[in-house]
Amino acid sequence: MRVRTGLASAAALALLLTGCGLKSGSPLVDEVEPGSVGQGQPLKGASLTVTSKNFSENIILGHIMGLLFKAAGAEVLDRTNLPGSISAREAVVKGEADALYDYTGTAWITYLGHAEPVVDPQKQYEVVRDEDKGNGVTWLPPSTLDNTYALAISKKNNATYKLKTLSDVAALAKKDPKAVTVCVENEFASRDDGLPGMQKKYGMKLPASNIQKMDAGIIYTQVSESDSCLLGEVYTTDGRIKAMNLDVMEDDKQFFPNYNAAPAIHTATLKEYPEIAELLAPVTEKLTTPLAQELNSKVDVDGEDPHEVAKDWLVKEGFIREG
Repeated sequence: MRVRTGLASAAALALLLTGCGLKSGSPLVDEVEPGSVGQGQPLKGASLTVTSKNFSENIILGHIMGLLFKAAGAEVLDRTNLPGSISAREAVVKGEADALYDYTGTAWITYLGHAEPVVDPQKQYEVVRDEDKGNGVTWLPPSTLDNTYALAISKKNNATYKLKTLSDVAALAKKDPKAVTVCVENEFASRDDGLPGMQKKYGMKLPASNIQKMDAGIIYTQVSESDSCLLGEVYTTDGRIKAMNLDVMEDDKQFFPNYNAAPAIHTATLKEYPEIAELLAPVTEKLTTPLAQELNSKVDVDGEDPHEVAKDWLVKEGFIREG
């Protein structure tokens, strides 16, 4: 599961990095060639390591990056699927990995230690980019893919309530307090950028009896298939939103942080291979929230392999060709 807040202690982090295999990895052996990007193989002779966190979307993004580097001529070591945000982040900071797709909100709040998110997505990216330079990490321009929090309701139940925004939810909670029941993760139920902060922002006062705490995966099923909770905490790019026929509430007061995916590159690597920026730019531009839902669904709903999902999409878009 992704890490939103809280840094590990130095000792725990050192132990984590020792145990997560940063000195090993699997070489990408795919026979891929440049398509619309990577012409002339500008990374020929480079040896690059890509990493990712250990949830489906970020693993897919890690493989997208690795396959692009491979098609552009690099030898690529795959160190995706590291346990949590901190280990993948520290690998790039220390140069034990060269690049990953990370999230602007995670960087601002978790890595850089700020309590208040920046409302404007572009400004959120810019302050992360500028502040993280001192840590040896260069952030390239972000995608519109925004993996943030939301509340969702089943289309079946929403036929009755016709909710579109969190302000609509707040109005319903005031009008009919018993109607608004929610299923959330334990952490979301107690965090300032979770349910307590959301209620404060929108003027909601849900009684404790209306709030059920459970694992993230169960929430989708409960909202879709039972009446135990009207609304549930979801991530906006989750493939199960569409698969389980859920409507996502618009955060019309812009409470939740922006978690836009963007390439985070070890600065020394980018100085040696500045072509990386041009290589990734058109691909990052294509990454949207609906696309992430589609790709994530192939893994989390259909059971496909993240590597193959990444490659199929790159080939389909013409970014690379199979050799």
